Amino acid sequence: MSTFSSRLSKHVEAYVALRRSLGFSLSKQAAILRALVAYVDGEQLDGPLCRQTVLGFIGSWAGTANGRAVRYGVVRRFSEYLAIFDPRTDALDPKAFPRNRAIPPPRILTDEELSRLMAACRSVSPDYPERPGFLTPLVGLLASTGLRSGEALRLDRGDADLAQGILHIRRTKFRKDRLVPVHPSTLAVLRDYARHRDGAFPRPDIPAFFVSSRGTRLSKSGLNAAFGAARSLAGLDRGKPVRLHDLRHRFAVRRLANWHQQGADARAMLPLLATYLGHGHYSDTAYYITADADLLAMAAERALAWGETP
Repeated sequence: MSTFSSRLSKHVEAYVALRRSLGFSLSKQAAILRALVAYVDGEQLDGPLCRQTVLGFIGSWAGTANGRAVRYGVVRRFSEYLAIFDPRTDALDPKAFPRNRAIPPPRILTDEELSRLMAACRSVSPDYPERPGFLTPLVGLLASTGLRSGEALRLDRGDADLAQGILHIRRTKFRKDRLVPVHPSTLAVLRDYARHRDGAFPRPDIPAFFVSSRGTRLSKSGLNAAFGAARSLAGLDRGKPVRLHDLRHRFAVRRLANWHQQGADARAMLPLLATYLGHGHYSDTAYYITADADLLAMAAERALAWGETP
């Protein structure tokens, strides 16, 4: 390792340790900065950290435009820290890689499509018989609770109260813990899964609730591979392929639709839904109001009804 890349590596590790001491997880950011060190070392570049080096590093990554913008932002913030120790460090233009803030519309599954997906989860990958064992309860949990897939993967056995039907969701996107009650039908499936899991791994080495065929915590890549196979089997990969996160959208939209059908004031109920979903702001939950044509139609009918004179 060159003198500059070695010095850069030490600053990266110090920066990561400092940010983590302030409560940031910094897992992805740390990986990006370590990749920067590897790039500098591989290209045998000398210091200081300059615009040309950073642009070369960003350009070496064959990802999306938004992905490059994220990587650039991570390096730019690190460069501000590095400039304290090496004033020769170039100041990086914050507008060099603007992010596209457009949010792709979710695919809201119909009841029939969700039934097909769950049937596919139960029969997916005959060559990998362990896949249906974890995929069926996990996808069912996401669809019935609106959990983020990462929240489900981070669940530990101690987080799931299978007697009361309550999940303790920790380390959420907004660093807030919350309690999530589950429907009795979902609880029955989780209990059945737990019995089979404990039978297969009576002496677990890890506390994970959802485990792989090896007894390790189920990974994001493992879940995505299994879900992709089930999605294809269900015929839901045509056009706009359904994503795991779309199940969260579907849950929120269906909950709001049910409130509309029951004559409840859906807007007044948004704080409850926001708390259940673990949103940081009610505006994040309000986004789901515009996500579905049927829901918009119900809202319009309610508005017209309220505007009519008796």
